[in-house]
Amino acid sequence: MTNFTSTALLTDMYELTMVDSAMKSGTADRASVFEVFGRRLPGHRRYGVVAGTGRVLEALENFRFTEAEVDYVRAAGIVSDETIEWLANYEFKGDIYGYTEGEVYFPGSPLMTVTGTFADAVVLETMILSILNYDSAVATAASRMTIASHDRPCLEMGARRMHEYAAVAAARASVIGGFVGTSNLEAARSYGIRPIGTAAHSFTLLHDTEEDAFRAQIESMGTDTTLLVDTYDVEKGVDLAVKVAREAGGELGAVRLDSGDLVAEAFKVRKQLDDMGATTTKITVTSDLDEYSIAALNAAPVDSYGVGTKLVTGSGIPTAQLVYKLVAREREDGSMQEVAKLSDSKGSVGGLKVAGRTHDETGRATGELVVSAETWDDGLAYLEEHKARPLQVKLVDGGQINEDYTRDGELARAAERHRNSRAALPYSAWRLSEGDPALLTTMVDIFEGDD
Repeated sequence: MTNFTSTALLTDMYELTMVDSAMKSGTADRASVFEVFGRRLPGHRRYGVVAGTGRVLEALENFRFTEAEVDYVRAAGIVSDETIEWLANYEFKGDIYGYTEGEVYFPGSPLMTVTGTFADAVVLETMILSILNYDSAVATAASRMTIASHDRPCLEMGARRMHEYAAVAAARASVIGGFVGTSNLEAARSYGIRPIGTAAHSFTLLHDTEEDAFRAQIESMGTDTTLLVDTYDVEKGVDLAVKVAREAGGELGAVRLDSGDLVAEAFKVRKQLDDMGATTTKITVTSDLDEYSIAALNAAPVDSYGVGTKLVTGSGIPTAQLVYKLVAREREDGSMQEVAKLSDSKGSVGGLKVAGRTHDETGRATGELVVSAETWDDGLAYLEEHKARPLQVKLVDGGQINEDYTRDGELARAAERHRNSRAALPYSAWRLSEGDPALLTTMVDIFEGDD
């Protein structure tokens, strides 16, 4: 398997063939504005969560056509020699603006805006979309799950259900949505996430008795560990777990339930623990959880949730359905023109857009205001005039990546940003049922003379 030291071929062929054709027509160097947005929220959810921006910036840093990539493109006969030479010298020199990770978004929100020449910007399409679509889908699912958990910790355990590299991305995105740990050690190492995990059923089955397995785990990990108690009989497993921990000199940290009727089992196990005086021993549950099953467990005495398959697959919606469209380009005379796709059900809104969010006097969000403007400064001035909080930041300036959004600690800041952004939404946004977007997006065009 290829080790992607260069990200330049994480792309679709038509991006290179478009550059090749544009070079032949003399339009490759026209100033252009591309925008990432979603026409709708998948699954009729009430908000989406921006995630993956930091990974886009990391991928952009390595978006170079090295000798290996150039040799492949040449051998495949994909583009002309002129374009091959252009690729060999490619380095993005434009600007990128975007919503900060953790922000909530709605239909029409300009999550990322790429400005530069047509050739410079068009080749980034697939790389940007592949990251933002997946990470935002996972972060949105994670956010819904942490809403359902009512502040009980949620832990990511989905690596075995996902492509090995996607699993690392999923763990990162889950933290933005409110998860507090991951079983994936590469994700923990790469992004500073708390690693979690103890033992599976195979460990119990390895030993001659369940008691032998519990003793071995406690001897290795201490009494504060979590013992999996449903390999055989849950009631006997709980009794043994507490007994072995006490014989080792402490109270057991937690028991894990991974099968059966989790609500009923949690109540029975909590009563059993309390009757034994093990009131500090916690209960964690796993087993194909999603936001709905977590919500169903609200009344049960559960202390934390381990979530795998449903989280890393976006809880049934594995993509945010974001698109990357040209919204403005330079005319032959050098002036800029708004452009838009008019296809039925797949239309777009032209123009360079500056986005803000309005709030009432209590701080509750009231709407998304998206302004098509000739310049960023014009759009920001309009937002200020209408008391809207700007949502975009400059991620890349003349090809230079803003390291504030890739440095250590940014993942934790994104998670905090999401908590604040979600908390400001109307209460209807927190419902798990299908519904309209929690905020209405208002589009305004102030680019005079270009309608």
